[in-house]
Amino acid sequence: MPLSAGDSLPDVTLTTLRDGAPTPVQSADVLGKGTVVLFGVPGAFTPGCSERHFPTYTLRADELKAKGVDTVACVSVNDAFVMGAWGDALGSGDILMLGDGNGDLAEAMDLVLDGTGMGLGLRNQRYAAVLKDGVVENLWVEASPGDVTVSSAEEVLKNL
Repeated sequence: MPLSAGDSLPDVTLTTLRDGAPTPVQSADVLGKGTVVLFGVPGAFTPGCSERHFPTYTLRADELKAKGVDTVACVSVNDAFVMGAWGDALGSGDILMLGDGNGDLAEAMDLVLDGTGMGLGLRNQRYAAVLKDGVVENLWVEASPGDVTVSSAEEVLKNL
């Protein structure tokens, strides 16, 4: 069963790109302090993620910060190089790009999407979460990986 309100975010190793190199980071260190909006996507550079999901966060990042969000982070079952290039291509600004290359966070959160039928392997379900000091305050998971309704920045803003 996926995490729910009151659950602590699992502490796993993720990667981010720093100075052109993949750098391991602990989820507790980068997502466990203050108010964090974490959104998960099935795949970098995929149409739904690039055209309909990620842009909602770049367009609303200032509004999220104005509502008290300290960190906005995007995670996908991709490596740090892909996440860095995708963030650069979309103008990620202050959005923290996190690679979950082995799917450890997706698995620990019980939010794995089986995309093997489409040749994608195991991925992340599409979701958004509000975390307060590493504890899930809200989690919205899309019913279908192609949907961008409950996990959009606009929907998160309505619930902050």
